[in-house]
Amino acid sequence: MNQIPEETSEITRLTELNKDLENYFRNTIIPQLFVDSNMILRKFTPPAMKQFDLSDKNLGKPIEEICHHIRFPTFMENIQEVIKTGNDLEKEIQTTDLRWFQMNILPYKVFKENRTNGVIITFVNITERIRNLKEIEKLNADHETFIYSVSHDLKGPVANLEGLIGELRAVVKDSHIEDNTIVDMVSVSVNDLKKIINELADVTKTRHSFSKGGERISIESILEEVQLTLRDKINASNARITMKINASEINFIRKNLRSIMYNLLSNAIKYRSAERRPEIFIKTEKSKEFIMLSVSDNGIGIEESQRVNIFSEFSRISKDVEGSGLGLYIVSKMVDNSGGRIEVESTPGKGTTFKIYFKII
Repeated sequence: MNQIPEETSEITRLTELNKDLENYFRNTIIPQLFVDSNMILRKFTPPAMKQFDLSDKNLGKPIEEICHHIRFPTFMENIQEVIKTGNDLEKEIQTTDLRWFQMNILPYKVFKENRTNGVIITFVNITERIRNLKEIEKLNADHETFIYSVSHDLKGPVANLEGLIGELRAVVKDSHIEDNTIVDMVSVSVNDLKKIINELADVTKTRHSFSKGGERISIESILEEVQLTLRDKINASNARITMKINASEINFIRKNLRSIMYNLLSNAIKYRSAERRPEIFIKTEKSKEFIMLSVSDNGIGIEESQRVNIFSEFSRISKDVEGSGLGLYIVSKMVDNSGGRIEVESTPGKGTTFKIYFKII
């Protein structure tokens, strides 16, 4: 009886494995790409073809030539990082057509040779989930704004009522009227109203206290999201943004970190100098028990007399620039509530640096 050569048996086994892999790629409903260690696109699933407008002519081409289909700023760098380190990478990304995906980049390892021979990239469309989360965030923000406005606006009339009650007591006293029952009843009602107003204000504080847990977040992913959101302003101003990320992760509330970075980057563009191209430098590093995020610009700067109040409510750096004066106030509150701090350094006519220290949890 003839024995099948070992080499032939191995070829047969590999052929069967390849058929299984082909069958999987053909039938999965998840967009997936296989990129080899030379950054060449080797395979993709049919859903990837639909999501990112790929075709068979893209196979065998450098992923760099076709990554515009993905339209994600650091796509190439993320692939190279996984190939180099052999570590999984997961992040939420937003493409320029405003769709959201959970992207997982997994190393394709050759265990016999102990090396990474490429990556498998999986995309799960989470656009609807992100949209729902943003709607919830917006509703919460609207409710908090409404409650704050009501409690704030009622304080004035209540203070006036207290003043009028004082005057009414004086009139009653001068008139030698001994029965102050009605005045006392009005006074009690006003005090009850003050308690209700204070309770309304406490509702927003309670909501904030429930959301202090935070989560582990990639600083780079948030920066990418913010840059996509500000893309039109960045392009219109011809701003150049450079980064040096020495600390890449932080434990914080995602929407708050996004809001902080959005406000700082938006202000750096908004308060640019008309005499030069906007240059914005973003840096992160570990500083003792903090993660420090700094955003530096070469804009108009802030006068020393203004720096004392820039984190106050409705304070504005320049009356010539549109804004509500709430941006830096919100940033300051978010940082303070998390146990961190914010500092500002500025030279009028040369630029400004904001440094935010996030407490390491």
